[in-house]
Amino acid sequence: MMKNATLRQLKVFEAVARNLSFTRAAEELYTTQPTVSIQLKQLTDIVGQPLLEQVGKKIYLTDTGRELLKVCRDIFDGLDRFEMLVSDMKGVKAGKLRLAVITTAKYFVPRLLGLFCQRYPGIDVSLKVTNRERVLQRMSDNMDDLYVLGQPPEHMDVEFESFLENPLVVLAARNHPLVGQKKIPPKRLEEEPFLMRELGSGTRIATEQFFNERGLKLKVRMELGSNEAIKQAVAGGLGLAVLSAHTLALEHSSDALAILDVVGFPIRRHWYLAHQKDKQLSVVAQTFLEFLHKESKLLGEKYLLGITGFPVQNRGAKKNADAL
Repeated sequence: MMKNATLRQLKVFEAVARNLSFTRAAEELYTTQPTVSIQLKQLTDIVGQPLLEQVGKKIYLTDTGRELLKVCRDIFDGLDRFEMLVSDMKGVKAGKLRLAVITTAKYFVPRLLGLFCQRYPGIDVSLKVTNRERVLQRMSDNMDDLYVLGQPPEHMDVEFESFLENPLVVLAARNHPLVGQKKIPPKRLEEEPFLMRELGSGTRIATEQFFNERGLKLKVRMELGSNEAIKQAVAGGLGLAVLSAHTLALEHSSDALAILDVVGFPIRRHWYLAHQKDKQLSVVAQTFLEFLHKESKLLGEKYLLGITGFPVQNRGAKKNADAL
């Protein structure tokens, strides 16, 4: 039965099933919506059962559609691996690399990818930047090759390894009275309002843990959806914030922000590269892993130590990177 289905029909179905939209699938495939509808109807006729159902304006996968989506992804993953394997046998690194990263990682991952693509120009890279919850959902759906997270998931069967230090620092407006003070006791922070990311954010989890371990109360004035919004709010004097030092690497308004010298900070965390435990990594994904271990050390030294001015506290980054 399925031997009569074409690869084109399966690609159209996979795009529709992933987007749950004929319009977005057509845009992604650079074709028209009527063409998508025709291809999908032909595939449905071959299968002999509905693959999608429409309730109101929303599209849902049927049980048969969900099973076919798994088959499609296995087929496309296998073809990608074969293409990369052939390229590798020829001594040419080519193929596709699909990455999904949490929003804070956008401050350094593109720089790494720029170096990677310069070294391997035959590799096409797809980068998805989103929040932690959506990254975990993409990992559960096996939509990408590798994932960059600030905190490995505890409820998923995944393999992960640290590759770069991710120190969390306390930020204040440049004219805040605590700026310039040495060894500020953590209890002093109870008096200050904080600007936080959404619940479930890795940075927020680490901050709340820091306060809880010391029996301190965290006064949350406002929740904001992005690090940029938080930095702007801090600069505006709305409160303090705990953010990754990486968010300052490209800071153009550094005169408006300052890192406070708080006892216990920076909080020592790391960036992790993760993938599903039973996933067979492609040749390109393996190549990126090898590249990452070599280049992340340089990134930590140059951008964290040099730009954020954290030479003492951050020396552990080089040690940790060397240990990998």
